Amino acid sequence: MSYSTQEIRNIALAGQAGAGKTTLFEALLHAGGAIQTAGSVDKGTSISDHDAMERERKHSINSAIASIDTAGAHINLIDTPGFHEFRGQTLSALGAVETCAIVVDAAVGIVHNTRRLMERAQKRGLCRILVINKIDHEGADLEGLVEALRDEFGNQCLPINLPANKAASVVDCFFQPQGEADFSSVAHAHQQIIDQVVEINESVMGHYLEDGEAGLSGQELHDAFEQCLREGHLVPICFTSARTGAGVKELLDIATRLLPNPLEGNPPPFVKGSGANAQVIRASADPAHHVIADVFKIVNDPFVGKLSIFRVYQGTLRKDTQLFIDDGKKPFKVGHLFKLKGKDHAEIEQAIPGDIAAVAKVEEIHFDAILHDSHDEDQIHLAPIDFPLPMFGLAVQPAHKGQEQKLANALARLGEEDPCFRVEHNMELNETIIRGLSDLHLKLMLERMKERYGVEVTTRPPRIAYRETIALKAEGHYRHKKQTGGAGQFGEVFLRIEPLPRGGGFEFVDEVKGGTIPGQYLPAVEKGVRQVLEHGAIAGHPLQDVKVIVYDGKYHAVDSKEVAFVSAGKKAFLEAIANAKPQVLEPIVNLDVTVSNAHMGDVTGGLASKRARISGTDSLRGGEIVVKAQVPLAEIVDYQTELKAMTGGEGRYTIEFSHYEPVPAQIQKQLVDSWKPRVEED
Repeated sequence: MSYSTQEIRNIALAGQAGAGKTTLFEALLHAGGAIQTAGSVDKGTSISDHDAMERERKHSINSAIASIDTAGAHINLIDTPGFHEFRGQTLSALGAVETCAIVVDAAVGIVHNTRRLMERAQKRGLCRILVINKIDHEGADLEGLVEALRDEFGNQCLPINLPANKAASVVDCFFQPQGEADFSSVAHAHQQIIDQVVEINESVMGHYLEDGEAGLSGQELHDAFEQCLREGHLVPICFTSARTGAGVKELLDIATRLLPNPLEGNPPPFVKGSGANAQVIRASADPAHHVIADVFKIVNDPFVGKLSIFRVYQGTLRKDTQLFIDDGKKPFKVGHLFKLKGKDHAEIEQAIPGDIAAVAKVEEIHFDAILHDSHDEDQIHLAPIDFPLPMFGLAVQPAHKGQEQKLANALARLGEEDPCFRVEHNMELNETIIRGLSDLHLKLMLERMKERYGVEVTTRPPRIAYRETIALKAEGHYRHKKQTGGAGQFGEVFLRIEPLPRGGGFEFVDEVKGGTIPGQYLPAVEKGVRQVLEHGAIAGHPLQDVKVIVYDGKYHAVDSKEVAFVSAGKKAFLEAIANAKPQVLEPIVNLDVTVSNAHMGDVTGGLASKRARISGTDSLRGGEIVVKAQVPLAEIVDYQTELKAMTGGEGRYTIEFSHYEPVPAQIQKQLVDSWKPRVEED
C-alpha cells in the first residue's frame, strides 16, 4: 500500500505485565486485516512473542513491531514488555512514536508501572491514551476504575467510549451524543469530552458558544482534539476486551480518525552540537529534504544478521541511498530496506518521514545512532532517553577455557540489543561484570547467550573495590643484601610516610642528601613503593592517600643494582605502613530508594541494619516516597532482590559513588585474615 506521512500513525502499547498487551496487539492486527488469525500467547503462536524464551515463559521480553493498513491509515504498532526487567525495550520504543497507549488491566487497576509510564510518556511529550483491557473479567469495577484513573492522573482523563451490553461491546461517546452504556451515560460522557476539547482553542470555543456543537466542523473538532492530546489537556480512556474482540475495532477507529500523525505530534527533541554549544533544532517531515533517521532498536537475527530498526524523521530513505552514521566520514549503502511484522521482514522500496523501517548487516550502526545522507546533519542527535541505571551486577567468566573472545563478542551483541544491559571490565580487579535491572534480567540474558552464541559462564557477585591507606606518620628502613658466588646485590633505603587527605592519591618525594642513594636508583625505589600501592599491604587492595619521602640510604659501587633498590624500597615501605595504623577503606554510595508510603518503615529499618546513614525523605505524587541515605556498597550487593521481596516488585533505587571511608574494625580484621598474600622470593 502506498501512503503519505499524514496517513501514518505510530503507537506503542505499554503497560503492566499481564494486562494483555500482546493479545491486544494480535487482536488489532487481525481487526485491521494484517493477519488472518490472531495468535495466542498461551499457545505460543503470537506474532509478537516469537522468541523461544518468550514462548516458553508466555510473556514478552522484547518489543515487537508490525503495521496495519486500514481505512486510509498506515499504523505502525509496537508491542512492549510489561515486566520492569525489560524497561529498556519499552522506553526505547517510546522514542519512536507520537502516541503511547497505556494498557490497564480492568481486574487489577492502577499499579506502579501505570504511573511510571504515564509520567515517562508525558515527559517525552507524547500523546497518551488509556486502554482499559479485559473488561469482560468477572467482578471488574469499570466505573470505579475510571474514577481512580481520574483521581490519580487528573480530570483530563475522560472516557471516549463506554462498555455496553454487559461488556460484550463498547459504544462511542465522541462522535455520537446518544446511546446505552453499562454505567454513566453516553450523553454525559459526550458532553464532558466535547467541553474539554473545545476549551483549548479560542476560535473553536467561540463557534461552540455561538452555535453549539452543530456550529463546529469535523475538521475543527479533529484539530482541537489533536491539540488537546499534544498539550496533555486530554487523555482519552477507552475500553477493550482483546480476548472477545469487544472495543478492538473501535480502538482502531480512534487511531485512524483521532490520534496524531507525525506532522501533528509534538516535534521530537533533536539537538545539534553538545554541551553549551548545543542548539535545539526541528526536523522537517518533508520527503524532499535530507534524510534524518534515529535507530531505536537493534536485533541480532540469526538468519538476517544485525538488524537496525529506525524511525525516519526527515527525507525519504530509498534502497541504494548512501547514509552516514552519526559523524562518520565513510558512508554505507542501503542494499535492502525492510518493514517488520514480528520476526518476518518484507522488503520495501522506500521509507518516508514518520515511517519505521530497518536495514540489515551494517555492523557499525548502534542503538540511538543518527542516520543521515549529508554532512549538514553531522552532530545531530535526539535528546537521550533517561533509562534506569542497571544496578544488579554479576562477575562472569567463561566456563570453558579458550572462550574469552567468544564471551566478549556475545556480551557485546547482547549489549547492542538492550540499553539497560551493560558490560564493564574492571582492570583493577581483572573481572568482567555484567549489569542489569534485576537478577531475572541477567539470568535471561545469560540464557540467551548460551542458546544463541553457545557460550556458558560461571558467575559470582562482583568484588568490592576496597582501598587501603594509613592514619599516622611512620618511618621504615630496609637493607637488601645478597651475596652469591659472583656479583652481589646491595641497596639500603630509609623513608618516612605521611597520610594525605582523602582523595589525595600518592606523592613520592626525594629528600636524599649527599648522594647516599645515587639518582639513577631512585626510580627503582619508587618502583618498589608502587608495587605495594598496586597490590596492597594488609588486605590485598590498592593503597591510596599516602606521601612517601625517601631521605637516606646506602649503595655499593659494585653490588648495587636496580633490583636491589626495588626490593629495599618495597620492604622499607611495608615496614613503615605496619607502624602507621594501616586501614582498609570501603566505597560509600549515595542511595535513593523509591517506594510507596506503606513500605517506608520496612525500607528504613532494613537500611539501618546495613550501616546506612539516612539523610532524609522526599514525597512524590502517587503516594510514593524517596528515602535518601549513604550506605557502604558492600552492604547492598544483593539489595535489588531484597527490595523486590520487600515491596512486591515495585520498589526501585539508584546509587552513585560518594567517597571512601574506613571499615569498622571487625570487618577490617575479616578482610585482613582472609587475604593470602603471594610469597615472593627476594
